[in-house]
Amino acid sequence: MCPAAKISFGSDYMEGAHPAILKRLADENFTQFAGYGTDTASEAARNKIRAACQAPEADVYFLVGGTQVNSTIISALLKSYQGVLAAETGHINTHESGAVEASGHRVMALPQREGKLSAQTIRAALEAYDNDAKKDHCVMPGMVYISHPTESGTLYSLAELEAISAVCRAHKVPLYVDGARMSYALASSANDVTLPDLARLCDVFYIGGTKCGALFGEAVVIPKHGLIPHFFSIIKQRGALLAKGFVAGLEFDTLFTDGLYASIGRTAVEAADRIRAALEEAGYPQAYPTHANQIFPVMTREQIQRISEEAELGHWEDLPDGRSIMRITTSWATKESSVDRLIALLKEA
Repeated sequence: MCPAAKISFGSDYMEGAHPAILKRLADENFTQFAGYGTDTASEAARNKIRAACQAPEADVYFLVGGTQVNSTIISALLKSYQGVLAAETGHINTHESGAVEASGHRVMALPQREGKLSAQTIRAALEAYDNDAKKDHCVMPGMVYISHPTESGTLYSLAELEAISAVCRAHKVPLYVDGARMSYALASSANDVTLPDLARLCDVFYIGGTKCGALFGEAVVIPKHGLIPHFFSIIKQRGALLAKGFVAGLEFDTLFTDGLYASIGRTAVEAADRIRAALEEAGYPQAYPTHANQIFPVMTREQIQRISEEAELGHWEDLPDGRSIMRITTSWATKESSVDRLIALLKEA
């Protein structure tokens, strides 16, 4: 008898796309659409996103992936002499191969707690620049980057987001939120931040598709119309303009029909909640207090070796005592049978 195939909890973009998206693409396969996102499907998707965000004047653009979005948005918002403030653990600082720096801007890493920046830390960084007698010789902090959920799987509370937004507006720097896993944040019972909150408090944010049920694609939302002049041209200049933009439009039109974006997020979070409870029951420490679709258990080498025989987990960080922080990630496509099998392995290891 052949051994059972490994189950995988390594990431949340290891499957193709939600069946509703595949059906929509198949149904429209021979429909001719205008290019570059100027088509009717993309406009329908934009209007549904505007309605969901309660931002009727928002500019909405569809790009292919998160790193592409981050580097395009950040380079468009910053002047040549400015950098972006981010948590030292932030995705743009740790896992994007210097994409922001390649655009000519510095990621100005700040201390964080559980993956999150605080309003106080941001204020201190902005005031330190303002009060520096030699500031004309330094990189100016020109915007703030955070993600929801964070790179550590944690969530910002509405109060935290409001405080950060207030600091940014007081200092006249844009606030940008990376929402690669937005569906899973919105689905969490611990989350109290909504899309209308993001539209009210942020200058730019994006709604992730690649990790949230789409084949590819992210929806950039700029609540204030015209905030970034000629952004279409900037997207093209950055090599980020998709000729078949209607594909992303069809995907997001489907995701924002009949609550699909919310429902697929709940699938992942419910699976993650079951795993979190099993980890706690089995006595595994957790590195961060996560509530969405990522979990960071601390494991011994022996536990990792045993579990890895049958399940793929992500490796996150080695600790001085010989243990490691691992990452367990669920997705819209996580099966109950896979969760059952992982829980059994966790109990046995």
